[in-house]
Amino acid sequence: MGLDSWIPRLVDSRYSLLPVVTETTAMSFPSDIEISQAATPKPITEIADAVGIAPEHVIPFGDTKAKIRLDARKPARGKYICVTAITPTPLGEGKTTTVVGLTQALGTLGHKAACSIRQPSMGPTFGIKGGAAGGGYSQVIPMEDFNLHLTGDIHAVSAAHNLASAAIDARMYHEVKMSDAQLEKVGLKRLAINRYEVTWPRVLDVNDRSLRKIVLGLGGRLDGLPREAGFDIAVASELMAILALSKDLKDLRERVGRAVFGVDKSGKPLTLDDLQVAGAATVLLKDALMPNLMQTLEGQPAFVHCGPFANIAHGNSSIVADQVALGLCDYVVTEAGFGADIGMEKFFNLKCRVSGLIPNLVVVVATVRALKMHGGGPKVVPGKPLPEVLRTEHVELLKAGLPNLTRNIEIAKLFGIPVVVAINRFPGDSDREVDIIREAAIEAGALDAVPAAHFEHGGEGAADLARAVAAACDQPSSFKPLYDLGLTIREKIEVLATQVYGASGVDYDSLAKRQIDSYEENGFGGLPICMAKTHLSISHDPTLKGDPRGYLFPIREVRAAVGAGYIYPLAGEMRTMPGLGSKPAYMNVDITDDGRVTGLF
Repeated sequence: MGLDSWIPRLVDSRYSLLPVVTETTAMSFPSDIEISQAATPKPITEIADAVGIAPEHVIPFGDTKAKIRLDARKPARGKYICVTAITPTPLGEGKTTTVVGLTQALGTLGHKAACSIRQPSMGPTFGIKGGAAGGGYSQVIPMEDFNLHLTGDIHAVSAAHNLASAAIDARMYHEVKMSDAQLEKVGLKRLAINRYEVTWPRVLDVNDRSLRKIVLGLGGRLDGLPREAGFDIAVASELMAILALSKDLKDLRERVGRAVFGVDKSGKPLTLDDLQVAGAATVLLKDALMPNLMQTLEGQPAFVHCGPFANIAHGNSSIVADQVALGLCDYVVTEAGFGADIGMEKFFNLKCRVSGLIPNLVVVVATVRALKMHGGGPKVVPGKPLPEVLRTEHVELLKAGLPNLTRNIEIAKLFGIPVVVAINRFPGDSDREVDIIREAAIEAGALDAVPAAHFEHGGEGAADLARAVAAACDQPSSFKPLYDLGLTIREKIEVLATQVYGASGVDYDSLAKRQIDSYEENGFGGLPICMAKTHLSISHDPTLKGDPRGYLFPIREVRAAVGAGYIYPLAGEMRTMPGLGSKPAYMNVDITDDGRVTGLF
């Protein structure tokens, strides 16, 4: 294969690539970090100006990224596209790569397009997943900035969250030492916090399983009250979910104030406003509320903002980023975490309820090799060659995995939104396999299913997909959330379990039943549901591949994120703090003497 076949067709000279190889005979495809560092990004002020953001609304962070003031928002005029995928596999489906590639492709067709995506957590970046800036010739640049600190939003969430954590323990400590009269003298009312029912952990943006369960206050009388506690990863913080769902500073302050951290000794919920820490926490978050602007490899604007996980939170980037983009662009491509059963369902039932924005289209990303895994294909082992059946034509295995694709299409159509399937094509995929996927997708109700090679060829490689997406956005839709908020908590859970996850019913642990009753007694029953479940299956069980049906969906615990505005049941075994594997991604990361990052992917 010649070198020219790896180099994308340049569009209006929007970027340039330095040579990545010297001999075509020894050529291998350059890594994402090599592509990112070889690219010449435009000044971020140019990107902002090209999309119509006034200079006074741009706060540059160096030359390649900026904060955008909320005053840049205009009435929405663009088409709103949600990209989701089949159920994830260890191979990766290239969802973010497709978001970026589709955005670039819409640009090659002459449309003003932007993507709106989440900022990755450094936990997965240094853990098993690696970075999340896209890949190949469809990525956000500079990818090392994207994947690391960016403009410090996750650090702001961590600081605000841990300030509240410290305030909780400090208040319990002082209330033990002080009488009611002494508390009143310093302007405090006794909260009588039940230290055994505090639901507000501490957070850290690192995968560290040893911190999942800890004991605080050891050491002596001056070191606080001993109690069991724990750490979540920072992006699992309720404050991250709040940040992504807030529409302005007033909304942010009110949501932070409503966040419930525990109960008093009579069982009454206690909020951050009760603790008098909500104002300070909001101050730490005020700059983080502004979305971040970066750029794709081909020069389209990329709004990168917030990073709530989809298996334990709502899994979508911020409302304010989408609002800015939709007021400026013809098309805005956003990404919902994991498959249609998780991030997309929450996009519709949670995010769209809050924002009032109506999506025009769902794009479901699928790959031949991932569908083969859903069909019973062999296990993929890191560091070992991909099994031959995943690299070469194997029609029977592919057909056995198609029910997962058709089910994800059906889930999207439950909301009344048209669907297009993006077949993220790899070199070993045969035309016959691609045709089989296309036929199955259309039979399941997709308007079209289009192969795309954006990883290899950038925007031009997804031009056919972009044409199909543009045409589908003009089709009529009848968007509606899946359930009415007036239903009980149990009824809403059961709608999701039966209509989305394919279960025959729900099995509640006794703890979950008590928690549901308590939330409804305290007036939280009208909140929507944000299910915390595995992303590796449509069900609660990661071993159930394809399209599982007819099982009981187990709810072992139910929590309330009142500030964010949802109830989140925990199905099966869920972890809110990941652990590190035996060979984490950080082992590959280093820096050269001249400051170049290496090994980040």
